[in-house]
Formats: sequence, C-alpha cells, structure tokens
Amino acid sequence: MTMIHGEAAAQFGGVKAAFEENFTQRGDTGAALCVYVDGKPVVDVWGGLADPAANRPWERDTLQLVYSATKGAVATAAHMLAERGELDLDAPVARYWPEFAAQGKGGIPVRWLLSHRAGLVALDEPVPLADALAWTPMVDALAAQRPQWTPGTAHGYHGRTFGWLVGEVIRRVSGRTPGRFLAEEIAAPLGGLDLFIGLPPAERARVSVMSYPEPEVDLASLPPESLPAEIRAAVALWSDPRSLANRAFAVTDPADVDFGSPQVQAAEVPSSNGICTARALARMYAALVGEVDGVRLLSRETVAAATAEQSAGPDLVMGLPSRFGSGFMLPTLLMPLTGPAAFGHQGRGGSLAFADPERGLAFCYVVNTIVERADDRRAATLVNAVRAALT
Repeated sequence: MTMIHGEAAAQFGGVKAAFEENFTQRGDTGAALCVYVDGKPVVDVWGGLADPAANRPWERDTLQLVYSATKGAVATAAHMLAERGELDLDAPVARYWPEFAAQGKGGIPVRWLLSHRAGLVALDEPVPLADALAWTPMVDALAAQRPQWTPGTAHGYHGRTFGWLVGEVIRRVSGRTPGRFLAEEIAAPLGGLDLFIGLPPAERARVSVMSYPEPEVDLASLPPESLPAEIRAAVALWSDPRSLANRAFAVTDPADVDFGSPQVQAAEVPSSNGICTARALARMYAALVGEVDGVRLLSRETVAAATAEQSAGPDLVMGLPSRFGSGFMLPTLLMPLTGPAAFGHQGRGGSLAFADPERGLAFCYVVNTIVERADDRRAATLVNAVRAALT
C-alpha cells in the first residue's frame, strides 16, 4: 500500500482519497498534487516512488518533468511582457524578430504563435538535437521555414515548436531566455518556486525517473470501423509517418528525444521540458487569478484577454477538436476542468495544471508514470474530486 504524505483541508478529504486511489486502482508509481483556493493551499500531497529501480521515495521536494504543461509558464511570461507594454500580441512577430518575415511570414502576429494558428508545426529539415538544445540553430530554422497551411485560416497544435517560437519572442523583447525570465520574474517573486526551464545541475538529484508503460492495445492495428468515430481521424493521423501529427513531434534528429537525459533537462526546450513540483506550478497559477502572499502575476483584465478563445474546432495536428486562448488550453468536452472559465495546460502522459478564476482555484498534478491512452482517467478523477469538494 502506498503511503500518502502531506495535508488536505477537511473539505478536500475526497481529493486526497482520489489521489490515493490513483495508486491503488490506476497505476500511479510516483506523483504529487497541489490545489490552491483563494491564494492558499488546501491540498498538498505526494506519494510513491521517484525512482522505482533505486527504491527512492517521492519526497516533498521531488521534481517532475511535466512535458507540455510547461507551455502555461511560457504563455504567462509572454502575457507579463504584454501587460507591461513591452510586447504587442497583435503586432507582427517580425517587429521583434525581423528574420521571421522570411517565406511570406511578415504578417503573422504574435497572437497566432500563442494560439497555434501560425502553421509552423514542422520543419522540412529537422535540426540535429544537439543544435536544437543550443537554441539558435532551431530558431533560425523556424524563421526560415514556410508554414504548413495559410496562417490564420486554421489551427494545429504546435507541440514542439511553440516553445522556441514564443520563447524567441520573449528573448528578443526582454533580452532574457524564457528560462531566465521564468526564474527572475515568476519563480523569484513567488518565494523561489521549484519551477525550471533549463534545470540547474545542482537540482538534478531531485528529479524523478519517468516510466512509459506499453499501451494494452495498439489502436493503429485495429480496423478503423471498430474504433469510436470521434478518434478515428486521430488514429489515422498517428499511423501515417508523414502526417502533421508525427512531423510536429519530429523537428529534431533524432525525433525521439530522451527527456530524462541530463543534457535535455539542462537545456531550454520551452514547449516540453519544464521541471517543477506540483506545489510550484499550482502557486504560479494561483498568482494568475489572485494574490499569493501579496504577489499577483497578471491583472484580471490581462487574464480575461489571455483566455479569450482564439482557436476552436478540428485540430490539424491532433485530429481531435481543441480549444486555445492565447497560449492556454481551454475546457473541452474531453477535458472540462472545473468550469467554462478555467484555463491551463496538460502535459504528455498525465500532468495537468490550470486555474479557474470564477472559483479562485489553482490545480497541479504531476506524475512519473507516463500513460498515453485515451482512457487515462487519473487527472480527470482528481479534477472531479476537486469539483465535488467545491459544491
């Protein structure tokens, strides 16, 4: 039986119980969950193993790589610059990054990078991984790349390229890399959050080890007519090596990036390699929708503008409907979160972080068992328990 550590307010006892059930019923190995309400933590729990092979327990300060949940922190940085008047989201990207105007991209506004409408999901020639980790070769390749569709006419999830595209705008405007901006302008004011894009070597020993269980059923091997209608298009895309779905995650050579490696974790890959505690990312989201110990990162007006719907409907990359504001995922039927005003970002295989301004809520769940199945209910179960506690 997995020992669950930490605390939950009495009202949220069902959330702690659901977290424990993720270990006993849904296959979690190591995980943490933190929930804030009105700027105060009401759930802060963790349990399991950070490294099963070494029998290393998950501690209060264990760090977890959260894949695309990183995008929420990057979006926050961009909106902070916009609120300060240093970045106009509706101005052309080329105003800040002149080289970006190549291949007819001079009219693409910054907002289309944030809302996945720029069509720059893939590269004609993938960049060697070592060069991508060095930053400049990757952003140069993106500046020179032609879009995969007419920008602004559709949207498709920029799974890997989002971080370099938005990150280079942040760098050009602020003079700081996204990781440094995050450290100085988000983590430090909130008390030194354990939230990193570009892991310092001294923190490496605290990072959990990820596992990737094989799916019980390979959906691509099944006859299309046997699949639920709503996922047939997505399965077909992932089965085609030349589809945008696969090319969007193959912008480096090799395409299969080891996100557990020290080299990748130490670099800045702002779409995908954020490393944090659940407590840190929940605290960041809490400071987006209210004050946390006197600190608020964005005004109510900026949050409303950042979460106004920009993209909705069929996603050209994922093959499923998706919704985005300017950098943040918005609720859908498949991911309703805690209400229509909620916003945030999920990460590959399980992690989820979001805020709900109508409830004064912030939520973050991080996990080291990376499950890539449509029926993975771990995060959804926790969200449902939070919603029940608030009613």
